[in-house]
Amino acid sequence: MTADLANKKILVVGLKRSGVALSKFLVSRKASVVVADMADEEKLAPFISGIKDLGITLELGVHRNETFETADLVILSPGVPHTIEPVRRAVANKVPVVGEMEFAFGFISEPIVAVTGTNGKTTTTELIGAILRHSGKKPFVGGNIGNPLIEYVDQTEKADVVVAEVSSFQLDTIVNFRPCVGILLNITDDHLNRYDGFEGYVASKARLFLNQKAGDTAVLSKKDPVVRSLVNRIKSRVLNFDGDGDERAGAIILKNEIIIRLDGKEDSSIDCSGLDLPGRHNLENISAASLGALAAGGTVEGIRSALKQFRGLPHRLEYICERNGVRFYDDSKATNVDAVRKAIETFDARIVIIMGGRDKGGDFQSLKDGLRRRAKKLIVMGEAREIISTAFKGIIPMEPARDMEEAVFLAYQAAEAGDVVLLSPGCASFDMFDGYARRGEAFQSAARKIKA
Repeated sequence: MTADLANKKILVVGLKRSGVALSKFLVSRKASVVVADMADEEKLAPFISGIKDLGITLELGVHRNETFETADLVILSPGVPHTIEPVRRAVANKVPVVGEMEFAFGFISEPIVAVTGTNGKTTTTELIGAILRHSGKKPFVGGNIGNPLIEYVDQTEKADVVVAEVSSFQLDTIVNFRPCVGILLNITDDHLNRYDGFEGYVASKARLFLNQKAGDTAVLSKKDPVVRSLVNRIKSRVLNFDGDGDERAGAIILKNEIIIRLDGKEDSSIDCSGLDLPGRHNLENISAASLGALAAGGTVEGIRSALKQFRGLPHRLEYICERNGVRFYDDSKATNVDAVRKAIETFDARIVIIMGGRDKGGDFQSLKDGLRRRAKKLIVMGEAREIISTAFKGIIPMEPARDMEEAVFLAYQAAEAGDVVLLSPGCASFDMFDGYARRGEAFQSAARKIKA
């Protein structure tokens, strides 16, 4: 994608951070840029302000088929599905359609470590960056994590390694994208409202390894049966994490220890006791990050050093406060059912859990056993509250809430000293909030208002 862009009519679909970064890059290459977004001007005002003086054409609140069909190139921001009708019309008219990640890849010569999976992507991506820094490397950390890859292209100081969080939507539109290290953490039900069944979602994730070659590395969960089923399709070297101890190369998780085993090298032990990363799922994330970082030039000492300083990320089982012996945890990033299951398994204490939002088609029934064992009450809210209430009828006491403040108040009323109030929605946030971060902030604010 390194051809001359001057005077080319390029359509950027989706205006937020990636759209702004793409627009600035394309204008700097003398392209004629149109940005289309279904949101209106009021909602997009913060992003419009960043490009209003660049001479870009904005088409807001509507997608015009003609704009898609007459472009020389269509570039999709990460959250835009490639299946919407205007994109289909563009493809039918032989207009090339790529995602921001694929487009940026054409301008990046540094090795790329790419992380995908249903859950744990952001923690693992950030941890790989930390390990590489503690190993004396200079990483750029971005992708779906918040810093678009296109922002890296024009950076004056280049990285040794580009570490990218990658979503299934981004993988849907790759053509040449090839990570030297590809990490697939897990695959469970998610985004089923956007895919043609679970198999479609699995196929999307598997595209991470589409262009890898024998000299590249794939890091895979041996515990996850869906991930394990993909091994025979992969052409690169495979390193397993969470294995059973028989691997010549990979990572083995013990109680509070991870054993790193690589061909021809002495086993290395990573002590994980006392880390600020609760839950077994985070041991899986650490294992995957360690293998990925080592494959990209990191060191075992870099792993140990990074783990001593690494803190959990916002809205991911984040401890907020304690009121009269009740602890509050913000897990707003748990936007699918498997993430909720992992959150529930993290705590030994009894839980009052807040769930709900916009349903993504997950199987709430799979949470029955965990809720029955560990939760004393469920507060439901948002568009999905009826679906969730139906799934758990007779399993656990439930109460509906109109908004987050009421949900937190009701949860606190149901809790007693020693209990945990946990926001772990299992749903998208867009029925009531403009993202999981805003939802988490509302939870935190309500929790802190409770008087001790």
